[in-house]
Amino acid sequence: MSTTTVSKLSLALKISSDKLISQLKDAGIEVDNEDAVISNDQKLLLLNHLRGSHGTSKLATSPKKLTVNRRSQSELKLSGGFGTTRTVNVEVRKKRTYLSKDSLLEEAKKEALVEEEKSKELEQKRIEQDKQKEIEIEKEKEQLNELKKNVLEKNNPRQIIQEPQKEKTANSKNKKRKKTKQFDNSSFQMKELHVSGKVKKRKKRQVRRTLNVTSLDQGQGFEKPVSPITKEIKIPKFISPQEIAQKLSIKVGEVITVMMKQGIMSSGNDPLDQDTAILLVEEMGHKAIIMDERSAEDSLFESHVNTNEAVERPPVVTIMGHVDHGKTSLLDYIRNTKVTESEAGGITQHIGAYTIEHNDKTITFLDTPGHAAFTQMRARGANVTDIVILVVAADDGVKPQTIEAIEHAKLAKVPLIVAINKIDKPDVDLEKVKSELITNEIIPEELGGNYLFVNVSAISGEGVDTLLETILLQTEILDLKAPNEGRSIGTVIESGVESGKGAVATILIREGRLNKGDLIIVGEVSGKARILINEENKDLEFVLPSMPVKLYGLSAAPNSGDEMRVIDTERQAKDIAIQRKQSNRTNTLNEQQILKMKNFMENPDSGELKSIPIMIKADVHGSSEAIKDSLLKLTTEEVHIDIVSSGVGGINESDINLAEASNAFIIGFNVRADNTAKKSIKNSSVDIKYYSIIYETIDDISNMIKGLAAPVIKEEICGIAEVRDIFDSPNIGKIAGCLVLEGSVIKSNPIRVLSYNTVIYEGELESLRRFKDDVKDVKSGTECGIGVKNYNDVKAGDQIECFRNIEVKL
Repeated sequence: MSTTTVSKLSLALKISSDKLISQLKDAGIEVDNEDAVISNDQKLLLLNHLRGSHGTSKLATSPKKLTVNRRSQSELKLSGGFGTTRTVNVEVRKKRTYLSKDSLLEEAKKEALVEEEKSKELEQKRIEQDKQKEIEIEKEKEQLNELKKNVLEKNNPRQIIQEPQKEKTANSKNKKRKKTKQFDNSSFQMKELHVSGKVKKRKKRQVRRTLNVTSLDQGQGFEKPVSPITKEIKIPKFISPQEIAQKLSIKVGEVITVMMKQGIMSSGNDPLDQDTAILLVEEMGHKAIIMDERSAEDSLFESHVNTNEAVERPPVVTIMGHVDHGKTSLLDYIRNTKVTESEAGGITQHIGAYTIEHNDKTITFLDTPGHAAFTQMRARGANVTDIVILVVAADDGVKPQTIEAIEHAKLAKVPLIVAINKIDKPDVDLEKVKSELITNEIIPEELGGNYLFVNVSAISGEGVDTLLETILLQTEILDLKAPNEGRSIGTVIESGVESGKGAVATILIREGRLNKGDLIIVGEVSGKARILINEENKDLEFVLPSMPVKLYGLSAAPNSGDEMRVIDTERQAKDIAIQRKQSNRTNTLNEQQILKMKNFMENPDSGELKSIPIMIKADVHGSSEAIKDSLLKLTTEEVHIDIVSSGVGGINESDINLAEASNAFIIGFNVRADNTAKKSIKNSSVDIKYYSIIYETIDDISNMIKGLAAPVIKEEICGIAEVRDIFDSPNIGKIAGCLVLEGSVIKSNPIRVLSYNTVIYEGELESLRRFKDDVKDVKSGTECGIGVKNYNDVKAGDQIECFRNIEVKL
């Protein structure tokens, strides 16, 4: 029931509040002040009182009929001459009338009374007709009797009339006919006179039952609703128009009609995403509710709530910023290591997780890539962190990835500390950098903002201690706590496949205690925590919250960002893994179907789009995911990028067969094909492109799409040598005794060291000898000694790949 206040009603009636209050009291409605609430019934009572005071005896009643007029406007684009289009405004008017329940009951009672009168008249007519028929039957009987008498009088009086007696038996149902016998004097023969006494029985008349008027008030029949019925529909992640129609109890054609008005072209069985389905249901006048698609695993994990006491834990700090702004160098100075030199191209391509000690306090650092292709990695870093350090170069200022890192930090709702790096360089303008940050709503605390600014230098170490103190100060404010006992929960930071050890995942523990040997489920894969190693390659027996750990023992490499949980039995792990695989596969198929329909709607006349099928194999899952996301963004109106598959590990024979079946070429990022795959490549038309820097991969595929004729740098493998033994040299260090398997090893060309078909180092040769003589190149089938510059971890069984860069035209 809708209500209003005295003040609002007085404004609507354009009278003073005092006068309205007095009128309400005269009508018997007690109100205290202007804020008193008045219902619709009280308004009707006031209206009747005012009408009676003005001499009108007719009381106000609720309306018997309600008419609703609706208008909807839309635009229709029509094609004109010479390729032009024009827009036509279309207005649809709908008029609906709704009757009240009382009026419907009155009409029904009137109709019932009329029907009852008609039925009484018909009944009276039938009774009169039946009486008339009975009179006629009696007359017929009298005539028959008169006829019988006349016949007897005409015959000889000596004739003896005999009427057979009626025989009555228990089993007999019919009466015997009457027989009359007479004798003729002349012939003395007996004659029989048969008189039929059978009378047709009148069928019982069926009495027609009339509708009782009182039954209308019992609410047993269907009543037309006065107002439209609103249903609550639960919408899952994907739903078809047919399922929506079933939930609304309407025909699927009505749903498709509404979809076409909204510009959505789809059949009854095509899946719709959740957002589209919600808009569709609300457009039809119903309420959409997002379905809680909880499964058995959700109920299981809810029962595993950690009730142990929460204690203080170390902060998780993520370093973000634009590429080449000194993020990894700053972390290197803190850790006193040299990680940047080991990364290809001098840029970070994985998420590094490290822990340090400062003033007897532990701090966990996550180093994220700054290149545009690693958006997902930066997003994961912000989602698992407590504090974000935004590194901005003093000589470069705010860049696109800087702005993106700011957005990730704001979405994650974590505190942000700005570290202005490279202040040791000459002619840097710190005020300019601060003004650019203020433009992006990063206001320093000294100007009344909420963000702390620290000036640092990753080369000299200036301001690094101040930065660490600022982190510890922010940690005290946040009061970070988590239980360090009970079932462990963590998040996958990075994953991959290591030679000889299998699947490996870098996991950051959020709560609980992860012990060696615990059964775990991570995304779609399960296993046992067989080996736990920290960033210093030390074996651990357990891991506590906020500690990163490398975990071995999973059945396969999980996806980055997956949640890790400890479970009780292997059976539970397998059931949950199978259920997740089926759910993800269904969602993937539905997303592909929606994408195809979207492409068809956007290009209805273009026919089949040109597509470039690509397979991706990388050393870690994060790189594979970054390449996939970047390549999908290169899709144009004419060319579509089709990712056939993406995974981690070396390229094997099954990858070659899948690429040949789908006419795809393979991108190998820091991985190589094994011997079996190389033999298959010779007998197939599959092309493999090897890369070690991600933006070169993206540029190469982009140029392929654009069809540029400009020369492109492409790698060509010159030769491969296998390490047979390792020797120590006092001048050079480790010397690898090798046999050249393919091509030629050239001293001046760059090389890569491969272990189990995975790139573990990229650099150049320091020495190339044949016996004791220095040579420029060594051909296939020849033994030689190879010294790798700045790398002494070559082992027997590894391969040394020699390559060169050449210019080619696509």
